[in-house]
Amino acid sequence: MSSLIRRNPKRSGTQTILLVILACLPGFVALSWYFGWGVFLNVFICVISSTIFEAIAISFKKKLPYYCLKDFSTLLTAVLIGLSLPPLCPWWLPIIGCIVAILIGKYAYGGFGASPFNPAMVGYVTLLLCFPFLMSQWVAVDAPYSNNIQHPTLIKSMAIKIGNLQQFDGITGATPLEVFRQNNGLLVHQLYSEKKIFSQSGWAGVGWEWVNLGFLLGGLFLVFSKIISWHAPTGMLGSITILSLIFWDSGSSASLGSPIFHLFSGATMIGAFFIITDPASSTTSTEGRLAFGVLIGALVFFLRGWSDYPDGLAFAVLIANFLAPTIDKYVVITADSDK
Repeated sequence: MSSLIRRNPKRSGTQTILLVILACLPGFVALSWYFGWGVFLNVFICVISSTIFEAIAISFKKKLPYYCLKDFSTLLTAVLIGLSLPPLCPWWLPIIGCIVAILIGKYAYGGFGASPFNPAMVGYVTLLLCFPFLMSQWVAVDAPYSNNIQHPTLIKSMAIKIGNLQQFDGITGATPLEVFRQNNGLLVHQLYSEKKIFSQSGWAGVGWEWVNLGFLLGGLFLVFSKIISWHAPTGMLGSITILSLIFWDSGSSASLGSPIFHLFSGATMIGAFFIITDPASSTTSTEGRLAFGVLIGALVFFLRGWSDYPDGLAFAVLIANFLAPTIDKYVVITADSDK
């Protein structure tokens, strides 16, 4: 059975992980363009702090601290956490997320390849449960379209993150998923015309559609380069598409959103190609990978529609991680019996 991240005989594991990180670049550029310097600062803080915590964990295993530089899985975890956090969150928030991800999500289970749960999602969910208000304070993505609001400069972004400069109300705003979740009686076309985040966008909210397109581009590179398998991403995106079609109802006030909205909002594409394809915490069989993706897509859709969390990807991933061994066992048995 092959893992979701494929090993090319001509490519080392380190090179493979670096290519996955490189594939995040289009999404990172789109996030930075629409949300400002805070995205870069989050990734920077996460990379530095994760490396430090990795070195500490390795020292307890009686290995030299520089050994962590050989394992770029920690760098990938740091990048994923940094890309997932609100850009202007306090500096200590990504550090706490990395502490939990590395020391609990990864090394509490033995280190790289041993954790049954995705370390980045363990860290992210911990932050979401402990600091819900801070985790909801995303930069207003309609800022580039306003004459009065501009993204903070790098220096101002640093000042906001260390607490020397207060965030002002105009710089933060709800995400498209939050706006949709809080809709009170408006038809979908009315919501789209009333809310600037939709009226100034093409499909799924200003900025977010381009962020998701960026991660889709990087994800397709990974698939066509045979770095990851297509099964889990296809299962997740297909599940979200089918369920959103079933519950679309032509855009009434009770509608949960169109397929385009769900596919290109929130963390859909980074989740499909960069998070659920973690080989250590997912299924290993071909049939299992497809079922794994379908399960996560269904959980994401229902969490978006009926939970208190507008996206729900991290919770969906952790639930599916827990069920991964069971999925592998029973899906493979069913597939073998059908042959």
